[in-house]
Amino acid sequence: MPIEMQRRKEQDRSVAGRFEMRRRLPDPALEGIVSDICGYRETAPGHFHNIEYASLTVPLVISFAEPFAIGLGKTPGDNDRFASFAAGLFAGPVLIESFGAACCVQVNFTPLGARRFFQLPMSELTDSMVVLDDVLGTEGVALRERLGNAPDWTRFDIAEAFVAARLTSAAQTPLEIAWAYDRIIASGGRTRIASLAERLGWSRKHLAGKFSDAIGIGPKTLSRIVRFNRALGLSKQPAAHWADIAADCGYADQAHLVREFRDLAGETPTAVSAR
Repeated sequence: MPIEMQRRKEQDRSVAGRFEMRRRLPDPALEGIVSDICGYRETAPGHFHNIEYASLTVPLVISFAEPFAIGLGKTPGDNDRFASFAAGLFAGPVLIESFGAACCVQVNFTPLGARRFFQLPMSELTDSMVVLDDVLGTEGVALRERLGNAPDWTRFDIAEAFVAARLTSAAQTPLEIAWAYDRIIASGGRTRIASLAERLGWSRKHLAGKFSDAIGIGPKTLSRIVRFNRALGLSKQPAAHWADIAADCGYADQAHLVREFRDLAGETPTAVSAR
């Protein structure tokens, strides 16, 4: 199989006939903007529970059926129902419930890619879900209608084309923010924020404001999420020890790591590993 065809191959997953999930990597032209595109459809009655830990994914969810119940850092209540929406970054766990009739397409943006696509300060999406009509206006309404009328997962092509077209009028990410963001990612969240600000000739307050506009959170919170996800990845290695992971990821001690897991995952490291 040619490399490009292999890269673009859609991955299918189903569980005991209860749901179908399909995932596809984006066109290379969208690399760095979109991390992947997912399709999800429940195929049997049930009450599904899922928890998503703090991440650097900004999702755009377009639903064609029953809404999801979503709670930021809490169990969702009766008023926490969302169908088509965009969600900003949230430094905590997201609890999601569905009820056997959900069907949607989800475009997952990188933090910097989201700012270019949505063309608004990402602080307007931080810690919240914003309905599709409010975040994309009439364009979003038309997209939802087109996707709803499309057969199965040809919807991926429609969503991808919509993203690409919208980016043609989008401003580029400021080079200073892209550089600082990349430094935090490359260091595993261990780079000193004061050093970044000094290198840019900015105050820490100015840097935090620019980050809030570009990705919705400040560099300190970004670093916390990056460290947490690195620790999460290391915990999956054979014979991993939490004390070693804490030291490797730059936590003061294992107790510090445990506190961060409680904040960003809503669970202890041991519970996260078991899950």
